[in-house]
Amino acid sequence: MGKVDGGQLVIKALQKEGVKYIFSLSGGHILRIYAASVGTEIKIIDTRHEQAAGHMAEGWSLSTGEMGVCAVTAGPGLTDAVTAVANAYLSNSPMLIFGGRSALFENDIGSLQDLDQMALMQPITKWAKVCYETKRIPEYISMAYRHALSGRPGPVYLEIPFDILSQEVEEADVAFPEKYRTPYRPAGNLQAIKAAAEILAKAEKPLILSGSGGFWSQAGEALTAFAEKADIPVITRTYGRGILPDSHRLAITGGTIELLMTGVTQADAILLLGSRLNFSLLYGRVIPPNVKIIQVDIEGSELGFNRGPDVGIHGDIKLVLEQLTEQVPATSDRAWAREIKQIVQSSTEMTQAAINMEAVPIHPQRLVNDIRDVVGPEGIYICDGGDIHIFGFETFPAERPGSILTTSQQFGCLGVGLPYAIAAKLANPDRTVILLSGDGTFGLNGMEFDTALRHGLPIVCIVGNDQAWGMIKHGMEIQFGNDKVCGCDLGPVRYDLMVEGLGGHGEFVERPEDIKPALERALKSGKPACINVLTDPTLSHPSTKMAAEMLGPY
Repeated sequence: MGKVDGGQLVIKALQKEGVKYIFSLSGGHILRIYAASVGTEIKIIDTRHEQAAGHMAEGWSLSTGEMGVCAVTAGPGLTDAVTAVANAYLSNSPMLIFGGRSALFENDIGSLQDLDQMALMQPITKWAKVCYETKRIPEYISMAYRHALSGRPGPVYLEIPFDILSQEVEEADVAFPEKYRTPYRPAGNLQAIKAAAEILAKAEKPLILSGSGGFWSQAGEALTAFAEKADIPVITRTYGRGILPDSHRLAITGGTIELLMTGVTQADAILLLGSRLNFSLLYGRVIPPNVKIIQVDIEGSELGFNRGPDVGIHGDIKLVLEQLTEQVPATSDRAWAREIKQIVQSSTEMTQAAINMEAVPIHPQRLVNDIRDVVGPEGIYICDGGDIHIFGFETFPAERPGSILTTSQQFGCLGVGLPYAIAAKLANPDRTVILLSGDGTFGLNGMEFDTALRHGLPIVCIVGNDQAWGMIKHGMEIQFGNDKVCGCDLGPVRYDLMVEGLGGHGEFVERPEDIKPALERALKSGKPACINVLTDPTLSHPSTKMAAEMLGPY
């Protein structure tokens, strides 16, 4: 078998996990991993910033349901990636981050990039360890996978010092763990299942709110079967979008805060599936006190968080839904299911009818409508930004899981869009990948267009350019008045020319009738493309206004 170094052991262990890509930016402390990847089926996707590499690893997870992998060098390489790791932590996305580190024999004597990196990573990961022995690298990688994928998923961190990664050992002395994590997940307590089924059987207006937990559980078929048998309308949220197709007769789509308020205030029972009662649901206070709540989560400590459920079920969402399907009576043609769908549909139609779709500057709703019409239900949509991301998220279709990726609700991290789009295209080379980006957020990771070009990934980015950090600006106007607004204006920057300068396709759009032709040309170009669309700088999404009035600028 011969000798292998630590970098080769990393690659061999990842090969056993079926890893296809490592998202990374080169640095001396991790070059053994790079060298070992050459000639294998694992490809390095080298980025222009470590933050983007981390976001791409999460984007891969959100596109595939698999673990994304990222490798960054020591010191600033790791600190650059901290934001991406924190975003994955608060989004509960599984990803493995390898961190380089100075050699052990150089610790605490002022060596290059020597830093207590564990102090940074432990609070924002599910598991963080240093491997001090080369032959144990596969063992530590197996531990990382087990922790990242068990229970509620999340990011994990493995630090490998430079000398440990460089050292050679006899491969015969290395143990590659087998059967180190179980494929089985926990079902719900039968007594709790029966109690939940009884509540749902008695309810006249039950509602399902399904969040990201449904995606990680791969609960789409189980949710569809349960909803159809019980005839209960479903709102899918966050990364749960698409596990029940938007076109399904029981899917309630077309709004954000307004949609939730309509549903939860009129329902008499809510089945909450892997969706946290955090600020996005006003910590549970948006649900009236008389509404019965059945909460299902893979993380037991989530049950009762901010508001106690009438029935709390600790278990895997897919398995719990299968259990509930056996217990609930079959119901057909529930009037409530038709009523709420009609309410939301009528509200959406009224809102759109009140908009001047021919206005110049372009209304954001016109922009997202045209994108949807051209790309259709088979596209993958990424939404990144403030106001513009809300317009997109509530309009774009999701017919299957992983079809809409968006800014994390809880962390509110901007700049994820272009990295997510790159990862989504790698995961789905035959599908059209569209990024709808604000102009402010485009600037955070815009240079990753170079990454898309170098790796031949023809994504299309549409910039909704309101010439400002619009959500913040409008919040300041509401809270403080127009004369107190500062630090928010950006101007009509030509992002399209930047992408053209890198070698991509660029379009500049000022009139609504030019949106579709520009998008069609961009798609036909076969290149990474940027369509820079000037939108009305005076407009904000109604949700922004509501939130600003309730919470102040944010």
